[in-house]
Amino acid sequence: MAVSRRLVLRAGAGAAVAPLLAPAWAQVPASSVVPAPAPAPWRNWSGLQQCQPQRFFVPADEAELAQALRSAPAQQRWRCVGAGHSFTPLVPTDDWLVSLDRLSGVAPGAAAQTARVQGGTRLAVLSRQLDALGWALPNLPDVDVQSWAGAISTATHGTGRNLPALHAQVQALRLVTARGDILECSATRNPELLAAAKVSLGSLGVIAEAQVAVVPAYNLHRRVWLEPAPQLLERAPQLAQQHRNFEFYYLPFTGYAAAITHDIDDSGQVLDAHAADEDVLRDLRLLRDWLGFAPGLRRKVAGWLIDPQQTEEARNRAWKLLSTQRPTRFNETEYHLPREAGVACVKEVIAALEQRNDVFFPLEFRFVAADDAWLSPFYQRESCSIAVHAAAGEAHAYLLSEIGPIFRRHGGRPHWGKLHDLGAAQLALLYPRFQDFVQLRRELDPQGRFLNPHLRQLFGEKA
Repeated sequence: MAVSRRLVLRAGAGAAVAPLLAPAWAQVPASSVVPAPAPAPWRNWSGLQQCQPQRFFVPADEAELAQALRSAPAQQRWRCVGAGHSFTPLVPTDDWLVSLDRLSGVAPGAAAQTARVQGGTRLAVLSRQLDALGWALPNLPDVDVQSWAGAISTATHGTGRNLPALHAQVQALRLVTARGDILECSATRNPELLAAAKVSLGSLGVIAEAQVAVVPAYNLHRRVWLEPAPQLLERAPQLAQQHRNFEFYYLPFTGYAAAITHDIDDSGQVLDAHAADEDVLRDLRLLRDWLGFAPGLRRKVAGWLIDPQQTEEARNRAWKLLSTQRPTRFNETEYHLPREAGVACVKEVIAALEQRNDVFFPLEFRFVAADDAWLSPFYQRESCSIAVHAAAGEAHAYLLSEIGPIFRRHGGRPHWGKLHDLGAAQLALLYPRFQDFVQLRRELDPQGRFLNPHLRQLFGEKA
């Protein structure tokens, strides 16, 4: 979200620190390997998920990773971790926790308009290294702290009616299996493995490297404006068709939504804009804290404070505009609906949220193109994505008990990294290739070395 400050209650904005550009195939210093006897406890970004691993392992390269898997006891369990930006318990383990931070870097690919990306490369670093080579990803999610392997494994996406999720750019993968073997897959070599492994929740093996399709580096022009929510909801499908990237954020108990568009910009101009997301969040929270007992008054006061005539514009490199900083921590649920059901579903979700006077976080609505990865929420389906947030430390159970059923009534598939409570039986009805994936997982990892309790529940495996 990038919207100018319109609720003028308190000044201030969070500072953002951009990751440094590292050379291709840069490695984290060996001192980053946590000694086996006393690893630090692990917690995810929001603090909701945590574990105490037996060892925190940071292999120097693919060969060290494969050797460790070959030599480790068969009953030893492994889970990989990137930025810890998933809200579901994909990572927690009491055995080995593996970071790919030292497998980081970008190099030109063997084919035209491709790049080789190591699995531990953070998206922020990837964007900068590609830019230095004159290339870019066609799209980015709204935060860029995730590792490449973690981002594609959970079907991380941005917004754009004709733009698919990140994993759709993957042309080939190098996968380190539970046995320590290295499998290569592409459209011509093990194509079914590629279709399964692109979105695999870290359950088929460790993604050490990917060949990724890229495009020439490009600039975007961003425009942000406020519009009465009912009006914007009706215009959303048209705006998504007119603009390269379109999304909106509904601002609870205000009656307004913030629309954001990005389009290709060939002007050569750079126009910076002050991102005031934290100011807006702070003001929405203050309105909730002061007037949550009186929803009608809360809405009226918000109407006095909002200036719908204000707009924001920015022009810059795509990666500088598409991804933003998120200092305020939260927990989140997100489902992906058939595109034709998106607007009807979001109307129901907004109505349900405004039955709860404790809600203040904006709701996010995006468009995503279809792809062919077996466990992709966008598998063979043009989609709309709806994300609902609750501040970390505040009540969030309603995301599952009250909002989840609305998503499911509209045919929603859950984001693998966002809170949901679906199990194997429900997922098998939503994903046509779900049972094929489960069978392939058992073949590659019959002892379940890459599983934890959450994944066992997802795939219907016994403990």
